[in-house]
Amino acid sequence: MSAHLVGNRLVLLGSKGGPALRQGGPWPSSSLLEFGGRSIVVDCGLGVTRVMADAGISLKALDLIFITHLHSDHLLELGPLIHTAWTAGLATPVTVYGPPGTVDYWRHFCQAMAFDIDIRIVDEGRPNIRELVSVAEFGEGAVLEESGLKVTALRVDHPPVTDCFALRFEHAGKSVVFSADTAFFPPLADFARGADILVHEAMLEQGIERLVARTGNGARLREHLLASHSFAEEAGRIASDAGVKRLVLNHLIPADDPEIGEADWIAAVRKTWAGDLTIARDGLVVGLSSEKAVRGEETA
Repeated sequence: MSAHLVGNRLVLLGSKGGPALRQGGPWPSSSLLEFGGRSIVVDCGLGVTRVMADAGISLKALDLIFITHLHSDHLLELGPLIHTAWTAGLATPVTVYGPPGTVDYWRHFCQAMAFDIDIRIVDEGRPNIRELVSVAEFGEGAVLEESGLKVTALRVDHPPVTDCFALRFEHAGKSVVFSADTAFFPPLADFARGADILVHEAMLEQGIERLVARTGNGARLREHLLASHSFAEEAGRIASDAGVKRLVLNHLIPADDPEIGEADWIAAVRKTWAGDLTIARDGLVVGLSSEKAVRGEETA
């Protein structure tokens, strides 16, 4: 448990959808939820460790990690995040919750890093990382209930991935919901009912054609995006139907198109959502009250 936490906040560490990186662009999916005295990482796309460090978040405070699904832009840096925290002095237990396959990921990561892990235990006197980290796999329904923190999961629509889960975090009357990656999925509105924050993935239609044009397998990519992800207007509809207090558009597709700015995202989502709104950027901090986000936030 992390004693350094003050209040509840959401830190958007990586805001882009998809695994590709481009010069000057944002990092793939990861978020930090400081909530109910816990330090919770949701998804571990490439860059999560760097952005946490840049945001002044102690890696030694790692506590709970949740993986929504096993696509690389949500999973790739899970092992490196924990290992880097361990080399920085992490000595308290970490629990990882993820869909089926997460146990195999962690076991194979430790196997791949066995030389380094074993020599650091002997040479630097570190605790055995294999014993420090527990991995629990979950499905739909209750995931965790501990010290007033309740976490539940909803299977969403992200073909061809079947084990992809939205997550709802609740503590002391506050709630934060992450949509995970999903096509428009009306049951998500019930799952997110009354949440203080809904973090929902979003695409912009006008950016999709330019995105697929610069991708080698553009036709297949377009097919995947349309079948498996939500447009900003659809995210707004879920937020409206759910009656949430704030909508955060995240996992943005495209997130690095120079012809698309925050105003374009706002214009799209305002067709269906009139409430408080945040467009994700790497490092943006969102409070769980009426506070405005740090480093800029659109609330019109």
